[in-house]
Amino acid sequence: MASVVFYFHVHQPFRLAPFDAMRIGEGGDYFQWKGEMDDRNVKVLRKVAKKCYLPTNRVLARLLDEIEDFKVSFSITGVVLEQFEKYAPEVLESFMKLVKTGKVELVGDTYHHSLAFVFSRREFREQVRLHQKRVKELFGVETKSFRNTELIYNNDVAKAAEEMGFTTVLAEGVDRYLDWRSPNFVYKPKGTRKIRLLLKNYRLSDDIAFRFSNRGWKEWPLTAEKYAKWINQVNGNGYVVNLFMDYETFGEHQWQDTGIFEFLTQLPREIKKCPDNTFMTVGEAAWNYKVADEVDMPELTSWADIERDLSAWLENPLQQSASRAVYELEEAVRKSKRPELLDVWRKLTTSDHYYYMCTKWFSDGDVHKYFSPHESPYVAYNNFMNVLHDLRERVYTEL
Repeated sequence: MASVVFYFHVHQPFRLAPFDAMRIGEGGDYFQWKGEMDDRNVKVLRKVAKKCYLPTNRVLARLLDEIEDFKVSFSITGVVLEQFEKYAPEVLESFMKLVKTGKVELVGDTYHHSLAFVFSRREFREQVRLHQKRVKELFGVETKSFRNTELIYNNDVAKAAEEMGFTTVLAEGVDRYLDWRSPNFVYKPKGTRKIRLLLKNYRLSDDIAFRFSNRGWKEWPLTAEKYAKWINQVNGNGYVVNLFMDYETFGEHQWQDTGIFEFLTQLPREIKKCPDNTFMTVGEAAWNYKVADEVDMPELTSWADIERDLSAWLENPLQQSASRAVYELEEAVRKSKRPELLDVWRKLTTSDHYYYMCTKWFSDGDVHKYFSPHESPYVAYNNFMNVLHDLRERVYTEL
């Protein structure tokens, strides 16, 4: 038997508008784009809503209705939930309808999609609690499974998740720590008591997320029938097939004309042609099977780039300088007792800002440039630091 676990991550950051050094001291809304780039955050969200969120949710709604045991899991960041409420309430409503089926699990996350675990455990815990609270308010459910930003994980992440009451934690199936073992089993994180660990099958996940439309790939075109056969091969060599990917894979990263929606529509039906296959949420998969082994991941890993480490956000001096400067302001922001300043500061902890400063120009460089609203990593850094300097002045006037 192979239980297929579809887990999708939903996120859009609040992108910083251009803010030059001459404006430091003026304040204002750092996320409000003007002129040619007017309402950049609104435009991006509505574009992705049209291309991805709404059509993919319609596909999943039909699958959840038509296939008895079909189930999926989502993590939806707090910052994208805010944008749904402001700019695309119909998207939020469509996610609510999916959750109401009782066949969708919502996974805990950091509210602001931040690197807080690396820099401030206090802020990390608070962002996780904020996310739990908002999910409860909007969807009426409690999160029991946890994924850290960008699947950033090590043994300590698992310990922290367990201490906060989560029963399942997600991570990348990184070969250098799995060694000879397969990601298709349930594991126990080293140093924990009861929490279960699910690992992404990155080969099968990335076949959809990154290689689906690549005509140079030897397996192109990827059909649902072919992919289902690959899943069937897990039977007898594992219990779970963890397909973790960004939700924007559907319609945004892989455009509609690639056939991605037809593939998604047919895949669950092809999987069910093997009677031993089932579908589970991440929490169900983690607790319906016995632990196969203990996995020791002492160093931080992620699901980003070929290195699967933190280099996408913290490799170069620009990224290191910006992230360090942000968290150096944390104590002062808290002491200011100004909720609106704390909210802005937290939006600056969103990992995307540091991703835009990445200077990798080889295997992963095009991916970074695709997502960035800035002309270059250096423009992203200067703009970010101008905003941070302005925020610092506002904070210290309150002390």
